[in-house]
Amino acid sequence: MYSKEFKEFIDMQDGRLKTSIENYPDNEKAVFARMIKLTEEVGELADEVLAESSFQRQDKLAKREKGSLEAEFADVVITVFLLAKSLNLDIDKSLREKIAKINKRYEK
Repeated sequence: MYSKEFKEFIDMQDGRLKTSIENYPDNEKAVFARMIKLTEEVGELADEVLAESSFQRQDKLAKREKGSLEAEFADVVITVFLLAKSLNLDIDKSLREKIAKINKRYEK
């Protein structure tokens, strides 16, 4: 369901993180750490959504870089997929099943 290139990137990034972080935790702690990281990334996305709608202080808006909303959205997506990998989830299967369930709701 998602691209081969993206899957390869997620595998590569997972490996990078495991080798670049000193004392990388066991899988259970890695899942916990990735969940916390996801929460951090969602918070950053929320800040960008507020800024996009001009619901931020002027000093924050002045420092904002163009493309930040897109970058934060991508960070959330990547982190979700890294978390799913840590949990050994079959995302393709999960997405197909969820899409079918949603589509069924709207069948008449």
